[in-house]
Amino acid sequence: MSGVSKACCSIPPIVAKGYEPKGEYKTINGLKTYVTGPSDATKAILVIYDIFGFYPQTLQGADILATSSSQKYRVFIPDFFEGDPADLSWFPPQTDEHKQKLGKFFETKAAPPNTLSKIPGVVSEANSYAPSEKFDWSILGYCWGGKIVVLSSGTENKTFKAAVQCHPAMLDPNDAKNVNIPMALLASKDEKPDDVSQFGANLKVDHYVETFPSQIHGWMAARSRLEDGEVKKEYERGYQTALDFLAKHA
Repeated sequence: MSGVSKACCSIPPIVAKGYEPKGEYKTINGLKTYVTGPSDATKAILVIYDIFGFYPQTLQGADILATSSSQKYRVFIPDFFEGDPADLSWFPPQTDEHKQKLGKFFETKAAPPNTLSKIPGVVSEANSYAPSEKFDWSILGYCWGGKIVVLSSGTENKTFKAAVQCHPAMLDPNDAKNVNIPMALLASKDEKPDDVSQFGANLKVDHYVETFPSQIHGWMAARSRLEDGEVKKEYERGYQTALDFLAKHA
């Protein structure tokens, strides 16, 4: 496991409620896409949101990724669910109805092949915003998006140079054997510890694995309760860790 460099970043104060996103929405490959970061950035991050879509905590995270490091990034979050994400009240499922709705969502809208097939077109069109021919790309995903990150970083990957998974869902240690770029895995207390450690053990590339033991699945995205001081602190530390890793490897 390769370590993370000393603080490369200056993260602005975290806004607990009423965050006003700094980016704008553009249509990229037919998808509404949140775009943030300086127009002269030569590197980009494709962010794969969780199943709850464009949440303020996720957009704030994108803005942090874009400008908090000495290395600036253009950050793109495509709306792969096309305005119809899962409802936050479904998770964790409290009723049979919640379970059914979540199950159907994962089988249809969130089925990985549906998203993976759209990524090349998104990246190709997003490159039109690069100051030169194309960006140097990294990829970062939350929860369900973590699975998309892993599958996008396999043996066929020629697009992305580094990857970060934040509290990933559907974590399969066997997937790690095919990852062909440096990868960070930031886990919560809710992922299975054996899956996290085995995933790290199976990575054949430079990697960083850390569990944030006080945090729930989703603490860096839609399920983050930023009014809680401990969550706020670890939300910031999660982004600091991700940016440190990308600064070293991307």
